[in-house]
Amino acid sequence: MEILWTPMTVAIASLVMTVVVFSIVWAIHVPLKDAGIVDYWWGPGFAVMAIMTAWLAGHFAPTELVIIGCVTLWAVRLGIYMAARHQKMDGEDPRYAAMRLDAGPNWWWQNLAIVFWLQAVIQWIVATPIHAALLYPGETDAALFVLGGLLFVAGFGIEVRADAEIARFKANPANKGRLLTTGLFAWTRHPNYFGESVLWWGLGLMAFASSGVWWAFVGPAILTFLLLKVSGVTLLDKHLSSRPGWEAYAARTPAFFPRPPRAEPAIAE
Repeated sequence: MEILWTPMTVAIASLVMTVVVFSIVWAIHVPLKDAGIVDYWWGPGFAVMAIMTAWLAGHFAPTELVIIGCVTLWAVRLGIYMAARHQKMDGEDPRYAAMRLDAGPNWWWQNLAIVFWLQAVIQWIVATPIHAALLYPGETDAALFVLGGLLFVAGFGIEVRADAEIARFKANPANKGRLLTTGLFAWTRHPNYFGESVLWWGLGLMAFASSGVWWAFVGPAILTFLLLKVSGVTLLDKHLSSRPGWEAYAARTPAFFPRPPRAEPAIAE
C-alpha cells in the first residue's frame, strides 16, 4: 500500500527517523562507555531532518531551500565543533560521567531513555521551524523573512566567534582553571548560548514568514528555556562557580542577554 505523505505522516516519519538514529548512536556508545558521542548528532540531526522532510513533502521552493541551507550550515559547523571538543576531553563528558556513577551498572540501558531518546524527542520538537516551513508553505512575507535571515546571521556569527574565543583560551595551558572574561564573554557569560537562541528565533521568524504557522516559534522558545534553565546557563554556571574571580565576574556580567562591559569597581586606598 502506498503511503500518503501528508504533513502529519511526514512529521511522524521524521520523528521515527530521529528516534532510530539516536538508538543507533546509543548502541555504538555501549561498548565505548561514552555517552558524550550523542552530541555528535545534535546539530547534523536537524539538517538530515530538514532534507528528509522536504524530500517526502515533495517541494523545494526558494524560501524552503534558504531555510534548509541555513539549518545545514549551522548543523555542519556545530557537528564538527562538538566532535572536535569531545575528542579533546579526558574521558567521558563530566555530565554523563556523573550520571553513570549515580546510576551504577544499570546505566548502560537506562540512558537509552534518559539521554538518547529524550534528546531525540527534544530535537524533533525544537525543529518546529523546519516542520512549519517545509510542510505548510504559503505566501511569504518578504520583509519578515529577511528580518529572520538577519537574526540567523547575527546569532550564527555570535556563536561562531564565541566558540572560537573559547577554543583559543583553552589552547593556552596557562588558562587551565581560569575564567574567560574578555571579548564576547565580557558582554555575557554565555555568548555561545545567546547566539544559539538568536539564530533559532531567526529560523522561527523565517518559517513563520513563509508559512504563517504560529507554532514555528515553539521550538525556539523551548530551546531558549532549556539553555536558560536546564542544560545550559544553570549547569555551566555551577561548574564555573568554583574558579577564582567568579563572584566578581558574575556580578558585573549578565548570564545570557548581553550588555556593554562594566568597569570593575575601584579599590579604595
